[in-house]
Amino acid sequence: MRTLPVIAAVDGSDDSLRALEWTLDAARRRSAPLRVVHVRQYAHWAQHAGSPDPQDDPVLEHVRTRLEGRADRPDTEYLGLEGAAGIVLPELGASAQLLVLGSRGRGGFASLLLGSTSMAAARDAECPVVVVPRPGRDVHGEAPAGPGARVVVGLKVDGPDEATLAFAFAEAARRDARLQAVAAYPWPAQPWMMPGELPPPIVDQDVIEDEARVLAEGFLAPYRERHPDVPTETVAAAGDAAGRLVAASRDADLVVVGRHRRHLLAPARMMGSVTQAVLLHAASPVAVVPPTPPES
Repeated sequence: MRTLPVIAAVDGSDDSLRALEWTLDAARRRSAPLRVVHVRQYAHWAQHAGSPDPQDDPVLEHVRTRLEGRADRPDTEYLGLEGAAGIVLPELGASAQLLVLGSRGRGGFASLLLGSTSMAAARDAECPVVVVPRPGRDVHGEAPAGPGARVVVGLKVDGPDEATLAFAFAEAARRDARLQAVAAYPWPAQPWMMPGELPPPIVDQDVIEDEARVLAEGFLAPYRERHPDVPTETVAAAGDAAGRLVAASRDADLVVVGRHRRHLLAPARMMGSVTQAVLLHAASPVAVVPPTPPES
């Protein structure tokens, strides 16, 4: 069975070259071929997307020279395409196991934290998408302590996605890293009441936190059995899930978050506010995992 490639999207920017180095490591860890893709933006009046000769592409030639002679380089293919990058790159995810981009490309405003192409790929690709941020991002909040490699996963205790947890555990295993599952719960609770209703009984925060931890441990149990060598830590914390994950991204190898599942009232692919906030502000690379397809 053919091993699907890991794709690095490049455009000659420093951001894309940092993403390329991350992709090289990811391809080696997966024993997968590397596909380096450059999408040339055509003019708005053009009516086609094509495949120009990679030998005539200066961006791909620069990457080829950069990688030439590396002893640990996986089998590498260079692919030059024409079209709108925000459309072409997500379509490539159908035949890849991973798509990696920098947080920003050559275009756009310098003040943007995340480029439109990276956002479109994370939202629309059929495979997991990793966005590699620029170095030096400041994150606020208390970062988890502990030495060694660390993969962080956002865990929704009211409905975790299997694909997100499976990806996080597999990635931690590849990196000999510990997995940190962050389960945030809202506090203080603000129940809705109809006129004339009695207020609900006061619930102790420790009780809510214990319930969140118990639920999280239950969801993690089957993945711990499949990956007994992956040390796992559950962090149940009050407050904003995005803020907790961004704080946990400090010194992390990777933060893994899920993408919204499509449903009848919202059939388009979407990203939730937590995933968008993590992409915008995390200090580490962020993996956005598409949801497990629903059963027929």
